[in-house]
Amino acid sequence: MSYNTEYGAARANGLADDSYLPPVASSDGSSGAEKKYPDYLEPTTSNRAGSIEQAEAKYKKLSWQKLTVCLIVEAIALGSLSIPGAFATLGMVPGVLLSVGLGLVAIYTSYVVGQVKLRHPQLEHYADAVGLMWGRFGYELTSFMFILSLVVLVGSHTLTGAIAWIKIVSDPTVCALVWSIISAVLLFALALPPTFSEFAILGYIDFISIIVAIIITIIATGVEASQQVGGLAAVTWSLWPSPDATFATAFLAVTNIMFAYSFAICQFSFMCEMHTPRDYVKSIWALGLIEIFIYTVTGALIYRFVGIDVKSPALLSAGGVISRVAFGVALPVIFISGSINATVVARYIINRAFPHSTIKYINTPRAWVIWIALIAGITVIAWVIAEAIPFFSDLIGILSSLFMSGFSFYFPALFWFTLIKEGPWYRGWKNLTLSAMNALAFIIGVVTLGAGTYASVQDIIDQYNKGTVRGSFTCSVADY
Repeated sequence: MSYNTEYGAARANGLADDSYLPPVASSDGSSGAEKKYPDYLEPTTSNRAGSIEQAEAKYKKLSWQKLTVCLIVEAIALGSLSIPGAFATLGMVPGVLLSVGLGLVAIYTSYVVGQVKLRHPQLEHYADAVGLMWGRFGYELTSFMFILSLVVLVGSHTLTGAIAWIKIVSDPTVCALVWSIISAVLLFALALPPTFSEFAILGYIDFISIIVAIIITIIATGVEASQQVGGLAAVTWSLWPSPDATFATAFLAVTNIMFAYSFAICQFSFMCEMHTPRDYVKSIWALGLIEIFIYTVTGALIYRFVGIDVKSPALLSAGGVISRVAFGVALPVIFISGSINATVVARYIINRAFPHSTIKYINTPRAWVIWIALIAGITVIAWVIAEAIPFFSDLIGILSSLFMSGFSFYFPALFWFTLIKEGPWYRGWKNLTLSAMNALAFIIGVVTLGAGTYASVQDIIDQYNKGTVRGSFTCSVADY
């Protein structure tokens, strides 16, 4: 299928218009009417077999409701219970303002990502879009960022799962590595569904799990605070940042909130399976408003009930028995939210390895063998990375600063300026307003890229100086 044929089909389905894109130069560098995408982004050629068309049809079943569920699974996990700790560092007022403000910015940048997808239906993953701006170099660089970010996220969920099992079972005689291996096996099994429409079924369980865990934690900490001597008035909390907060600790708290809104990274991958891509806007607003409400209420209430000594994740602040119950309720969200990252990575790799084959649609025994081996390999690599690096939580901070700052903030801003904007940026109130909004998103991303990376590295140095870095592949549950 040629560029013009695909564009014509997109227009016929209401997915594109005459502002379809700044044309990509043809292979000879000319600017003639017939333009081509780079070869690595070119749609499948016109000699595709009918079996491929039929296989592709089963991947176009994702509704906007199911897309919302997939985005919730990818975005809302136990990390939401690290936000009270961020509030404790930043103070109530900055915490609430950042939670709401960054959420609104994330909704807008995700809207921009969706507009790019509508104008370029052949784009399947985030790296494809960056390739339109920066060529092959940008495509390969973003591919590396995309894969590494998601694989490390899978690894973070193996450790989170291990911590949960350790807290629930509370048996110090069992090697901690056993729990992390069990967590990895569960992540592998849950990542096996090859389509996001099928995966969305697990998302309902995921969402109920995190909501119930949050409610348990809020009620438990509220009851405990009201029953202490002096009641709620005795809780030490502040409207403003702690005087002891350094730039590094404060900005790490900011990156925790930003990381909670990093759902744009998988948006291209999810939208590829939508039967009505234009409906993505409903999903973005639904997810964004749900996130803003959950994060702000969770951060503010638990911080108010526990105070400056709130732990991260906040489940640990709920008390012994209640904490174990809350971790038990949160098990589904730990593993379902972690496994979808492996599924997205596997979809990217298999689409790139078999761009013109029915193998990528996982509809034959051979395809299933390849798919299962791929999921297993991703999970094993994620587990090894997580266990081998003793400052793993700070590694997540570094990755968030280096990569998520781009996926959620400065890349979408660049998309608008290079792929979407119509006319000069200064012409008309609409372009002026949108230019200002995208410039703000770009600045947020670039500042996070620099300051967030510095803050994470500084925290690693501080941990080594304090001797609090845990050992690699440790068996001691006390190290978790």
